Amino acid sequence: MRVPQVRVIDDQGEQLGVISTTDALELAMSRGLDLVEVAEKEDPPVCKIMDYGKFKYQQQKRKQEAKKKQTVIQIKEVKFRPKTDEHDYQTKLKHIRRFLDDGDRCKVTIFFRGREIVHKDRGLIVLERVKEDTKDLAKMDQAPRSEGRTMNMMLAPIKK
Repeated sequence: MRVPQVRVIDDQGEQLGVISTTDALELAMSRGLDLVEVAEKEDPPVCKIMDYGKFKYQQQKRKQEAKKKQTVIQIKEVKFRPKTDEHDYQTKLKHIRRFLDDGDRCKVTIFFRGREIVHKDRGLIVLERVKEDTKDLAKMDQAPRSEGRTMNMMLAPIKK
C-alpha cells in the first residue's frame, strides 16, 4: 500500500468519502468489483469502484468507433505524356473525375522521355487542359511545377 487513505467513489458515481485503503479494497471485493485509481495527483488520491475489465472493453469500443468515423484521404496519381492521344486523354480524365468524386486528391503527372523535355510548354498545356476540364469537381491544390523529367500538379476535390 502506497497511501493510507483514499477518496472513494462507488459504482453508482456517489462519493463515499475518505476511507482507508484496506477498507476501500474490502468494499470493492465485497461487491465483486475492482478498486481503480482515477486521480493519483490529488491529496488523497481518488479511487473508483468499478468493473475494470468492462471499463477497458468500453474504452476499446469507443476507440474503434472514433477510428471508424475518421476519413482517410488518399492521393491518386494519373500519368500523362506530352503527346498523349485524345482517346487516352479522355480515359485518364474519366479516372481523375472518379477519384475526385470519391473524395481523393489527385496528382497529375506529365512524364517526359528523351528529347521531349525540350517541349515543357506542351506538358503545361496538358496540365492546364486537365485543370479546365475538372474545374467543376476540383480546385488546384498545387500549381504545376517541374522536377527533373516530370511536371506535377495536385488537384483537391471541392467540398459540397
